[in-house]
Amino acid sequence: MFGSLIERSMDHRLIWKELGIQAPDHVGQILSSDLYHDARSALRALQGIGLSVGIAGNQPEGAIKQLAETGISADFVASSTQWGIAKPDEKFFARVMEESGLAADAILYVGDRLDNDVLPARKSGMKTAFNIRDPWGHIHARRPEANLADYRIQSLEELVHLLA
Repeated sequence: MFGSLIERSMDHRLIWKELGIQAPDHVGQILSSDLYHDARSALRALQGIGLSVGIAGNQPEGAIKQLAETGISADFVASSTQWGIAKPDEKFFARVMEESGLAADAILYVGDRLDNDVLPARKSGMKTAFNIRDPWGHIHARRPEANLADYRIQSLEELVHLLA
């Protein structure tokens, strides 16, 4: 059902309605086990080669604190809730540039979705890495627009090797 919603470019939160059940009234806690297995090591490696690393996504209240509690660290960590702007809004990507202190063409935006990550980041002038992982990545990888990404990766480890 989840994949079907993604395939049809529909909001994934409609899954509750499609299944005919009440949506949960709480947002889950981000746990260490929720992270990609290579997230911490990739972030350390990227910072170790002198790159500035930022984490910004559509996340609920409390996500920044929860990420910190998992041991994730970056040069900046931000959420759509904190900024009051959500992807794919172009203002979200302008805010990434503002927070990073970098021009668009100096940023490589990594994401697993074409609609929320790769295409709007590319439109803002950023370079893009399409992380073909999890439902969105695998489903979106079949779309012709996937070829617009500057890089197509299967893991964050691959990203490190690419940039090193």
